[in-house]
Amino acid sequence: MTVVSTDTASRVLPRPAKPSHHPRSAIIDRPALQARLDEIGGRLGADRNAMRAAALEEFRTAMADGQAIVRAWFEVDGQGLKCVSHLGWLEDEVIRAIHHFVTSWMYPADNPSTAERIAIVAVGGYGRGTLAPGSDIDLLFLLPYKQTAWSESVIEAVLYLLWDLRQKVGHSTRTVNECLRQAMGDMTIRTALHEARFILGDASLFADFQKRFDKEIVSKTAREFVAAKLAERDSRLAKSGASRYVVEPNVKEGKGGLRDLNTLFWIAKYVYRVSEVSDLIQAGVFTQREARLFRRCEEFLWRVRCHLHYVAGRPEERLTFDYQRTIAQRLGYATHNGLSDVERFMKHYFLIAKDVGDLTAIVCAALEEKQAKPRAALNRFMGKLRRRSQPLEFGDFSIEFDRITVANFHVFETDPVNLIRLYWLADRHRLAIHPDAMRLVTLSLKRIDASVRENAEANRLFIEILTSRNAPETVLRLMNEAGVLGRFIPEFGRIVAMMQFNMYHHFTVDEHLIRCIGILSRIESGELVEDHPVASEILPTIFNRKVLYIALFIHDIAKGRPEDHSIAGAAVARKICPRFGLTGGEVDTVAWLIEHHLDMSNVAQGRDLSDRGTIEAFANTVQTLERLRMLLVLTVCDIRGVGPGVWNGWKGQLLRTLYWETEPVLSGGHSAIDRKQRVVIAQEELRRALVWSDPDFEAYAARHYQAYWLKVDLKHKIRHANLLRLCEVELRSLATEYQTESFTGVTELTVVAPDHPRLLSIIAGACVIAGANIVDAQIFTTTDGLAVDTISIRRAFDLDADEERRAARVTATIEKALRGEIRLGQIVAEKSQGPKSREKAFHVEPEVIIDNNLSNQFTVLEVAGLDRPGLLYDLTAALSRLNLNIGSAHIVTFGEKAVDAFYVTDLTGLKVTNTSRQAAIRRQLTEILQIQEPAARSSGRKATQEPAGA
Repeated sequence: MTVVSTDTASRVLPRPAKPSHHPRSAIIDRPALQARLDEIGGRLGADRNAMRAAALEEFRTAMADGQAIVRAWFEVDGQGLKCVSHLGWLEDEVIRAIHHFVTSWMYPADNPSTAERIAIVAVGGYGRGTLAPGSDIDLLFLLPYKQTAWSESVIEAVLYLLWDLRQKVGHSTRTVNECLRQAMGDMTIRTALHEARFILGDASLFADFQKRFDKEIVSKTAREFVAAKLAERDSRLAKSGASRYVVEPNVKEGKGGLRDLNTLFWIAKYVYRVSEVSDLIQAGVFTQREARLFRRCEEFLWRVRCHLHYVAGRPEERLTFDYQRTIAQRLGYATHNGLSDVERFMKHYFLIAKDVGDLTAIVCAALEEKQAKPRAALNRFMGKLRRRSQPLEFGDFSIEFDRITVANFHVFETDPVNLIRLYWLADRHRLAIHPDAMRLVTLSLKRIDASVRENAEANRLFIEILTSRNAPETVLRLMNEAGVLGRFIPEFGRIVAMMQFNMYHHFTVDEHLIRCIGILSRIESGELVEDHPVASEILPTIFNRKVLYIALFIHDIAKGRPEDHSIAGAAVARKICPRFGLTGGEVDTVAWLIEHHLDMSNVAQGRDLSDRGTIEAFANTVQTLERLRMLLVLTVCDIRGVGPGVWNGWKGQLLRTLYWETEPVLSGGHSAIDRKQRVVIAQEELRRALVWSDPDFEAYAARHYQAYWLKVDLKHKIRHANLLRLCEVELRSLATEYQTESFTGVTELTVVAPDHPRLLSIIAGACVIAGANIVDAQIFTTTDGLAVDTISIRRAFDLDADEERRAARVTATIEKALRGEIRLGQIVAEKSQGPKSREKAFHVEPEVIIDNNLSNQFTVLEVAGLDRPGLLYDLTAALSRLNLNIGSAHIVTFGEKAVDAFYVTDLTGLKVTNTSRQAAIRRQLTEILQIQEPAARSSGRKATQEPAGA
């Protein structure tokens, strides 16, 4: 059988140029090199230092010339495997020449003893005969017995020459017995030696090692080796990101990358005692097509990795945004069908990573057949809960080793609906799916045609999977990786493996949608009550949970199209939802939720929620309480599903405030908890936490406006109260404090100062000077004229002690700036020079919107553009020069895109209505947004994760 999915089979990858057939001798001519070395030895042998220096120059020239030739060939033919094979061969030849020079001229031995035999062996990745342009090499100096003075001198001389050539060399010197003993006790050493390849020296010594290693270790420890390698893989992926769909993947270590392919082959080679991938066909592990797929995946990943090393000029393994576009262009991708060149390249990358996952499943299944690895469960949690074998209600399926499998190889042919039913059964019985059944699914994908898509039973089964209270995320991901989702819902197939070329989204579109379903399922099961109290409370009151699940699952289904994905997504929903069994009213609700799925987030983060006009406009859009509840839950899942560090407590508090402010408007003035009651509850909560006297607390509570009590969470209220009291006791009007948390990845700075129009601008400028990247800003004013601002900056150090020292420097700079001891304008301009490649990879069209309808009191200025250092300072300084008072500022960043809203009035407290003045504001702010982004993102305000939410 073959595991090639329809996604893989149908896509067309850009083909490199037709490979040229170059002789390897063109890379390096070792006989000629050795002849020159012999000439140097004969001429300068009396002067050892001069001889070595001249020889080193020959080696350096030969290495540089050879590497240049290999790179030139690669630039023409684009063959990744050939490139790394050529580089490995070049390294071999240089090592052979070095050994010749050392043993002929530095430490000659006319008649070496038996003990002085030596074999130089490549191990690890270099042992496979492949070497990436910037990779290191691992060498084993194999000895028959204990090291002699001569062998020690030779080994040392070889290594020093390699180091002088700036080679990164990992090395060990061991006898055969030492190799076997250490390999038995250390899995890393065992893996490296398993890849051993003879380079030069005593071939019989190496053959003896290979024979004994196979007999004494490999033949007796297959199950142990497999378990260790799979555990090592799990640990590695946990560190690099468990998903293969992160938008900046690690080509070497990430899920679906080269290391996964290597691990597959290490295991197969160890268990089946083979030396080539093609041997796995004879062993019954791969079909011929699957072996070809392995080679295609390997070639593509090596091709990308070679380009990455050459473009970066170093052994860079992360395919970051600043390299993606360059490599996409080098590989020949072009913009097409609404997808840019880089998005098409990354889509193909993720499809290759998916193929690697399919190959992993095949090898694991074969290992289970040999009982070389433990069985799998649907997921760890369900695995503990599931019952043992039980009869299935459908005769086309059976249970084998606690996994659902097909009763015969014709079940999908006789009834294609079984392609959906298989996953329904897996979810219903909480069982994993047998790899043989998964393999048959991939062979049968074309049976999911229009008739299956319109089949009522197939759609009923799918909706039950989607809305399951068991493990919908797990099952949907299985369906997606097998290609079933993309076939059953072709519109979903368009966004499979689709990345969005921006710094905000962490996963591909399909992975994001599936993760959102997982988050919704966890909220519904009560797992996230502490994180999302309001969402957890209102979810059971939602009348139609099926509508919510469907809307969440397809809310981004129209990404990658030229038109607005929210509007296009609503149209897609109207097309596909009727076949899911939804009524006309349910379809309308799904379409509305998709069309407006960004509204609540945008209003909560970018508008003044204490402004009555904001609430009334939002309520007018939502219209019903049921929509409001569903939109809140959908918004929480959508933001949290974007990726780590995007959700934080501040966003949760804003969403809760918007919900509680809008609810009474939609319910005719009656809220479960009205505004005054919520203020009282918040005050009593703080009163209990502070344990102040009643007069002291009443006086303090009177200093804050109503909006403060509604918007700020308890932990910040406590910190603000203590800092304001300190100012009162010490008769200070300026005070700062800081607090850092490694979990959230941010350091929070609290600033108390007399309020004035340029306050925010001065704080932002001071952060630029101190090299602090602002990720969020909460701005409040007390009734007695003090500003209480909480500025969140991105953490710079791993250790708390280091970060606290940095935070102290930043707050000291802020205090100096507020006291007028620093000339902000000049220093900020100097700090904001020089481009940074990561942000240069993006383009955000500047936009300035001036709106007098959003607020009853203020003119709302919304600016959007590419985030950069000093942007917030420049914007707020410009507003000050324009004689505008900032009533409130709402600082939001979506990756590389800054979207800031300022509620302003003129100096008389009125809205800005004059058209010529509006034009001047728009012109000056647009000019600021068009400034080229500099080196560090000092106002790059990317939100970071906190434990609380909506």
